[in-house]
Amino acid sequence: MKTGPDARHDVGYDAGKKVKGRKRHILVDTLGMLLEAEIHSAGIQDRDGAALVFNKIANRFPFIEKICGDGGDQGQRGEEASPRPVAIVKRNQAGFQVLPKRWIVKRTLAWLGINRRLARDFERFSATNLAFIQTAMIKLMKRRLARYPLY
Repeated sequence: MKTGPDARHDVGYDAGKKVKGRKRHILVDTLGMLLEAEIHSAGIQDRDGAALVFNKIANRFPFIEKICGDGGDQGQRGEEASPRPVAIVKRNQAGFQVLPKRWIVKRTLAWLGINRRLARDFERFSATNLAFIQTAMIKLMKRRLARYPLY
């Protein structure tokens, strides 16, 4: 994410996308609900950021059997840090085709982007941005639960 003018901590430059800012790494279940999130400098590569998320899920979520990721998450460091087997879903065609499990994280990031505070990173500290991500997911889950009456 691009950062605003007040961002001071955890700001870096991603040379691949030519963006100065922060990266969000999230771990979601098959429905797209947030399990874990990590925000760090954009200068850290995707596979190293995935290792930061994997370090936090070993004891909290023992029910996870397999972790799916895209091509940016592959590598030796990510596989060593992962508590479960990692399945990489790669694009293997020239045109557009929806692949199973590939768009779950992108869809969740789009749901988070609906909230104005998360469309761009305006916060000075990354911990504040993480709190807004968690608040947005609570709002989303609350609205989904409210659709179904309890009686």
